[in-house]
Amino acid sequence: MLYLYKTISKLSKPALLALLSRRLAKGKEDPGRIAERKGKSEIARPEGKLFWVHAASVGEAQSALVLIHGVLRQYPDAQCLVTTGTKTSAALMRNKLPDRAIHQYYPLDHPKWAARFLDHWRPDICLWMESELWPNMLLAIQKRKIPAALVNARLSPRSYRRWKRFQSSIATLLDSFGLILAQRQAEADYFIDLGAKNVLVSDNLKYSAKPLDCDEQDYNALLKALSGRPVVTYASTHKGEEDLACQIHSTLKDRFPGLLSIIVPRHPDRGHEVSRICDEYHLDPVLRRLAKRVPDKDTDIYIVDTIGELGLIYKMAPFAFIGRTFSDDGGGGHNPLEAALLNCAVLHGPHYQNLSDIFEDMNSQNAAIQIHQKKDLGPTIEGLLHDPERLAALQKNALDFAARKSRVIDTVMDEIKPLLNDALR
Repeated sequence: MLYLYKTISKLSKPALLALLSRRLAKGKEDPGRIAERKGKSEIARPEGKLFWVHAASVGEAQSALVLIHGVLRQYPDAQCLVTTGTKTSAALMRNKLPDRAIHQYYPLDHPKWAARFLDHWRPDICLWMESELWPNMLLAIQKRKIPAALVNARLSPRSYRRWKRFQSSIATLLDSFGLILAQRQAEADYFIDLGAKNVLVSDNLKYSAKPLDCDEQDYNALLKALSGRPVVTYASTHKGEEDLACQIHSTLKDRFPGLLSIIVPRHPDRGHEVSRICDEYHLDPVLRRLAKRVPDKDTDIYIVDTIGELGLIYKMAPFAFIGRTFSDDGGGGHNPLEAALLNCAVLHGPHYQNLSDIFEDMNSQNAAIQIHQKKDLGPTIEGLLHDPERLAALQKNALDFAARKSRVIDTVMDEIKPLLNDALR
């Protein structure tokens, strides 16, 4: 399989260039940095030791930030290169990366582009997040004998079954990693069965995420605008969930005078689409993106179509429904700990398979409420609005849970320290 992949990928340059052109036309690529997707960079490699962290998209990037801070603290002379593959994750890194860290877009998996990337950056160690296994890059890392670890590794049963069909090839790729830190024992067992060596369980780095940032001036301005109104929040929503939010608001607005529903679409560029949905329900929406507008007394739905302000909303919201757990795309969930760390109680639907360990742990410890059917979300919200004592208890449970789980980074750092010492000292 690997031989076939390598052969095809050598001939794939025209197809990859066409793909980049299509993505560029759709606004999915950064036109000023398209060369990075071909392994080129206008930034010089910093002198000294350099560790490379790769995180595919926003979720992985959030976990990667915790790791980056941890390594930089322990190795004050080292520099960090971090790569991601999406514009949204790049924007996150632009706002969140510490000093001594550089962001680049990850190159598409063409052998020449992978080689060009490694020849330029010459990382002393590679720390890959979760589950991305790009063959040409991994084979190039092996060829150069660059030490590597797969951190926060995960593998779904479906992916395991698919990989099992190509076990010898997958085993070759997994040999790239001197250490694999799996999120759960079941996933560790999958990696071991596929031929991986030195596999340990470390829990999920998402547990160690720091509270999201919140601008105090913006927070005070929004709090003042709300003026004690009852608030319902829908965070990181996808298609189908905004309709549900509008339905619930229409049902509850007469029972709770002044009710404000806040919708934070996962993809901010959907703000106007969400606004049109509100119009269909004859609700009055306000979009935040325009000069950081705040709701007025007549606003029904406040659409937060900005990047990097979810922390502001969680800090202000007493509870939030976590998106992509009732979405039209089959769901998968988003990180509920981001809400819990800011004393925001958590509600969610049944489709949270991408983060099942976190959601199930929270459910088992009364730190979240699972709603099994869409029709039950409205009554659950109504119950919380009527019962501030129950809501306060749920907030406390969520915050306590998140605080207990926030030390996963210490375990991860202990496990990768031997590799880091060899590479960075």
